Amino acid sequence: MAPQRRALPRGPDSAGPGLGRGGRRHSSARKGRVQQDPQGRWLKAAILLFLLSAAAGGGLVVWSRLRTQDEVPEGAVPEDGVSEVLAHRSDNLRDKFVEIPCSEDYDGHKRFAGCTPRKCGRGVTDAIITREEAERIRRIAERGLSLGGSDGGASILDLHSGALSLGKHFVNLYRDVRQRIQQRIAQVFGISSSAMYLTKPTFFSRMNSTGAKTTHDEYWHPHVDKVTYGSFDYTSLLYLSDYSKDFGGGRFVFMDADSNKTVEPRAGRVSFFTSGSENLHRVEKVQWGTRFAITISFSCDPEHGIGDPLLG
Repeated sequence: MAPQRRALPRGPDSAGPGLGRGGRRHSSARKGRVQQDPQGRWLKAAILLFLLSAAAGGGLVVWSRLRTQDEVPEGAVPEDGVSEVLAHRSDNLRDKFVEIPCSEDYDGHKRFAGCTPRKCGRGVTDAIITREEAERIRRIAERGLSLGGSDGGASILDLHSGALSLGKHFVNLYRDVRQRIQQRIAQVFGISSSAMYLTKPTFFSRMNSTGAKTTHDEYWHPHVDKVTYGSFDYTSLLYLSDYSKDFGGGRFVFMDADSNKTVEPRAGRVSFFTSGSENLHRVEKVQWGTRFAITISFSCDPEHGIGDPLLG
């Protein structure tokens, strides 16, 4: 967020040299001094104004730098230097939603009444999934990902191909969580929950600071979900770990024309958004620790729908 303009400091309340209270000249002032005072006062006033301006300007610079360092870690600032935190980790958000104009991405696809986005935007909520539920899912994710993963900094576990090894407990918990997220997305965007279809890929992600070994490890590039995956109409992310506590970097960044809007993950937080070009985004590189999340997305096209994971 750009810093607000600060008012210049007020000048001293005392009167200038040779003046008493109310601006009256002392009777003891000599005539020669009276003639020289106007020039002296102007010079002193000019010096004072310069010093005050320099001090105020320096204060603005220092304040601006402190705000930038506090809110925008290195690597998160767009070229114009403008960034805004949409959701801080310390926030406890019941519902936060920002509506933005829809892109033309949906025009090239078949439209489905009661589902295809006519209202676009992005939302964040901490009110539908508890921290305890997120921690339980994280433990399951850690167990599943311990069986394999990338040599680079990013690993994923497809929930459908990995459901059997994760067990019945996970399948039941996942189904309940998915339904709550789906209902909240439908409510916020004014669509029918029954017209939304779970679509693939739906996966756990684990990110750390290990250097990328292949292009698949380079998760930080800007992208659009509907372009990347085709079937996505609504994307959601359930975070399973805490920014600045479990990992550094790794914030989710919406890349708008005027500024970046960042979401700081926290366990149980759900970020959701329409999947078109109106929500170009990326993830910051993880600097330390490990970031866990689960991506759950929905399509309006029943041909792209998949069922919940099942045990054989």
